[in-house]
Amino acid sequence: MKAIVYTQYGPADVLKLQEIEKPIPKDHEVLIKVNATTVSSGDWRMRAGNPFGIRLFNGLFKPRIKILGCELSGVVEGIGKNILEFNIGDEIFAESGFKLGANAEYICIPESGSIALKPSNMTFEQAASVPLGAATSLFFLRDKGKIKAGDKILINGASGALGTFAVQLAKYYGAEVTAVCSTSNLELVKSLGADKVIDYTKEDLSKELNTYDLIFDTVGKTTFTICKKALKKNGVYLTAACDLPILFQMFWTSTFSRKKLKTGITSASKQDLLFLKDLIEQGKLVSTIDKRYRLEQISEAHRYVEKGHKKGMVVLTLEHT
Repeated sequence: MKAIVYTQYGPADVLKLQEIEKPIPKDHEVLIKVNATTVSSGDWRMRAGNPFGIRLFNGLFKPRIKILGCELSGVVEGIGKNILEFNIGDEIFAESGFKLGANAEYICIPESGSIALKPSNMTFEQAASVPLGAATSLFFLRDKGKIKAGDKILINGASGALGTFAVQLAKYYGAEVTAVCSTSNLELVKSLGADKVIDYTKEDLSKELNTYDLIFDTVGKTTFTICKKALKKNGVYLTAACDLPILFQMFWTSTFSRKKLKTGITSASKQDLLFLKDLIEQGKLVSTIDKRYRLEQISEAHRYVEKGHKKGMVVLTLEHT
């Protein structure tokens, strides 16, 4: 089978299209023929080995995991002997979690893992863009932020992979949403349901005082120090960026401050995917796709994502011959 492989950290050109052995499902696994997968900001950082903490996870001098990509959609082509939930021919969407490996023609996923039947009203490309961005936003808003109806929330990076889903999920939970993005993305974010949109190129967030119950920075472009004045007395600042300074600050706020900083790392659960599938089929959640590339255009896709200006997700489509 074809897969995108990298054996050293570096620029997008280290990614190579190679023929490797097709996986065989174990007794508890499902073999999926991948129709679509994605390139996320996490993928290019893993490829570059930057920030350095990535190398502590994936190898200090060269990558331990050599195939990137963690979300996908496709068709079940094979099943292990203990599989009960899925049948050959089922259309699914899934997240491969921390083992990655989705940028390939085939992948095996445990039946108990992050895998569910594809939403009936989505294409493979649309479905592939859901597991990472939507499930991560759900984790921060529902689990970390304890979002509830009537909350006032500010979402920074509202036009990105996490942000586009965060706006819709916040509205689902009944929050009043203020979305922050650039001028070119204002209409997109409004169309997703934001009550108010702030153009960060023209307005200064630091001037807002005691306004928000939650602030969710999806892109790591702000800090708790900058945003804490905009939080209400018991407000919570959520950030998808997770490094040692942020972990220290999270500990400090949990001990000494009414205003809290929270972060974390998550992988979608099966229950999360089923919950999101239900919202999608009800028409309450849609995916936003910026660009589409073929698998062999992987380097071009990485270079585009690395610029940091994508709207929603960048999708890779696979053509099986």
